[in-house]
Amino acid sequence: MNKTEAHGFKDWASVISGAIFALLVSAMATTTVSAALPGEDSDVWSLRKESGDIHIYTMRQSDSSFQAFKAEALIDAPIESIMAVMQNPASCMEWLLNCTESYAVGKGNFHERYVYSVNDLPWPVTDRDYVLSVHTQGSKASGEIVMQMSAVPEMRAEVSNRVRVDLSNTRYRLIPENGKTRMIWLQHTDPKGALPGWLVNTLLVDIPVSSLEELERVASKERYQGFSLIYDESGQLVDVRQTSGN
Repeated sequence: MNKTEAHGFKDWASVISGAIFALLVSAMATTTVSAALPGEDSDVWSLRKESGDIHIYTMRQSDSSFQAFKAEALIDAPIESIMAVMQNPASCMEWLLNCTESYAVGKGNFHERYVYSVNDLPWPVTDRDYVLSVHTQGSKASGEIVMQMSAVPEMRAEVSNRVRVDLSNTRYRLIPENGKTRMIWLQHTDPKGALPGWLVNTLLVDIPVSSLEELERVASKERYQGFSLIYDESGQLVDVRQTSGN
């Protein structure tokens, strides 16, 4: 491969990585443009890549030219630190590829909130932006936390120099495991525009690997230490709060 071809391939990889991401956390919201994510345990998932403790699977979607992916990873960070990252809307810029802008919008609480984020894509591809409904649920009995999000594009006016993504569903299931966190990440996103499905699907497996490796690094930062999960009397997760000074 000559330098020109290599450079062109790298630019396309950057385009795809930015376009398919929809930022952090949730429990699935239903919208008129969203389709349900495939089942986590479906036997249709196809293993595409293994990288250390990270396994990536993909699945064709009958109503889309873009595949869904499932990433399973054992992250060397406690679930409290992972949740501290996830609950910070601006953390998208720390660990998700090409996320250059992210903040909370509208009214919300711990269980249901909204986030606006932007993926910066190289010229001449137009940047993508998202408005996401984020839902969080957790049980003290099981120790698991489920975070799901889906696109709610109508919640904020579109920006003239960005393409609004109106179909994106993501689910994170977080499971504490001996001081580490097992994360199962399902996602299906249609980035809209002229990005060909075959190219997105070819590069899809590398995107969650890079992000999960970065999530592990970010979760180890000092500002995400000393957090605790707060449960109500019925054992339902109600907050993630810093309880020791850092």
